[in-house]
Amino acid sequence: MSGVVRIGNCSGFYGDRLSAMREMLEGANEDGQSLDVLTGDYLAELTMLILGKDQLKDPSLGYARTFVRQLEDCLGLALEHGVKIVANAGGLNPAGLADRVREVARGLGLDPQVAHVEGDDVRHLSFPNALTANAYLGGFGIAAALTAGADVVVTGRVTDASVVVGPAVAHHGWTTTSYDELAGAVVAGHVVECGTQATGGNFSGFLDLPHRDRPLGFPVAEVAADGSSVITKHAGTGGAVTVDTVTAQLVYEIQSTRYLGPDVTVHLDSVRLEQEGDDRVAIRGVVGEAPPERLKVCVNELGGWRNQVELVLTGLDVEAKAAWVREQLSARLTAAEVTWSAVDLPTPDADSEEAASSLLRCTVKDPSPDPVGRAFTAAAVELALGSYPGFTMTAAPAPATPFGVYRAEYVDRADVVHTVVHADGRREVVADPTTYTPATEAPGRRPSPYPAEHDTLTRRMPLGTFVHARSGDKGGDANIGLWVAHDGVDPATYDARVQWLFKLMSPRGIPILLPEAADLDVDVWLLPNLGAVNLVVHGLLGQGVAASTRFDPQAKALGEWMRSRLVSIEESLT
Repeated sequence: MSGVVRIGNCSGFYGDRLSAMREMLEGANEDGQSLDVLTGDYLAELTMLILGKDQLKDPSLGYARTFVRQLEDCLGLALEHGVKIVANAGGLNPAGLADRVREVARGLGLDPQVAHVEGDDVRHLSFPNALTANAYLGGFGIAAALTAGADVVVTGRVTDASVVVGPAVAHHGWTTTSYDELAGAVVAGHVVECGTQATGGNFSGFLDLPHRDRPLGFPVAEVAADGSSVITKHAGTGGAVTVDTVTAQLVYEIQSTRYLGPDVTVHLDSVRLEQEGDDRVAIRGVVGEAPPERLKVCVNELGGWRNQVELVLTGLDVEAKAAWVREQLSARLTAAEVTWSAVDLPTPDADSEEAASSLLRCTVKDPSPDPVGRAFTAAAVELALGSYPGFTMTAAPAPATPFGVYRAEYVDRADVVHTVVHADGRREVVADPTTYTPATEAPGRRPSPYPAEHDTLTRRMPLGTFVHARSGDKGGDANIGLWVAHDGVDPATYDARVQWLFKLMSPRGIPILLPEAADLDVDVWLLPNLGAVNLVVHGLLGQGVAASTRFDPQAKALGEWMRSRLVSIEESLT
């Protein structure tokens, strides 16, 4: 088929703006440019753990219940405008969600064709201690469901981009060897999968965003037959679609220059962006090759129980106060793991009590709830009148809570039966690709040592003077994408800034910028077409978001900390 397929997004996570589905459906009508498909991404590593806990309480659950509420409100509107709905909200129970959607439809007097995709659940492969184990499926199951006439397609654990890849395959008739086209759709899907992060959400250049008084608009990908795309949003919504906002999402939570997916391996260093017009960014030149032979699996297991308390230290002698209360509380604790945060000295001669205070956090973890439950609470509360002067807590410890541990595994495709269950109950097994790309070292790793800078006059300024950042988590690793802002400087200065950034991001120099990574392995990947660098800090988040004792367990603010660090910048670049 010719032309483009217009694919909108209305959810970037389980808990995203509930009104977004209606906003996207009504906004397209007001724009006069209707949507073909509306997608939603509801799953993350942590979400699979949450859904797994839901199923422990009630086996009929395991899906994103907010999606059901959205369809109760919007299913009739979507059918009226001919918009297909594709979402991975099925989580651990896509069949159960499909049945629930049909139930909702009947209650509304509607009769949509509802299909679901399953086969990602691989707990039968006996992963030790697994609460959930789900292989990342691709987009061809979704494409088969849409081609057969489905109005609503719900899936389990497909890749985040697959909810865009599937509709694009169905619309354009691509095959499993349409590698460049598939790669282009994966990039478009990766850009829009996190919703408003593509239109200015979590964007380090937020000060220049237009219409911040309005809710940020959700993105739309216009995917062409050759795999190229344009990212845009509905007119009149908040935020913006610029090369920088798209880059921000493009470098979010990636690894090397090769983005491995179940349908295709994407060459991220081939991606080119161009501002085509207001709120329109074109993505072109994406190169793809055959996918890897094995499928990645998201495994979550229950890791034990945890609790924490935050103590407030105010005024003078903060370090001595911290040392004393650590000594007192530690003597009472029996948890298997006790972690104390560092203490920063408060502002001298502060104008407010809060500015004169520091926080000291104690986190405890144990296989049993007992050492981190009432015993921990009692140990902390009983110090209230017998410890440092000004003893207070931000809140008393809550009851102990279970935490999970994420790990990535890999399985043979023969162990996964990617299956579409069509609206009429017919089951269709999706064939595996016949050609694969061997796992090899990706190009683009930043060499070390790197040519030294010439002696030039420099000034100490924040890294964020002209560098944007976006950071996040992949299991226990932290990802930081850094790129040179497109702020209107001449091309020669922009290129010089990019080369300066590439020189600065040395695996040996990064621990100076990120002291917490001093003893960790750091990979640095260069993306010259984007003027970007991607850092992978291995092990910074411990066992992952649900088990991490860091105050920022998903590394969402790590890039902003890095931008605030002072570096030596050549005066000619500022």
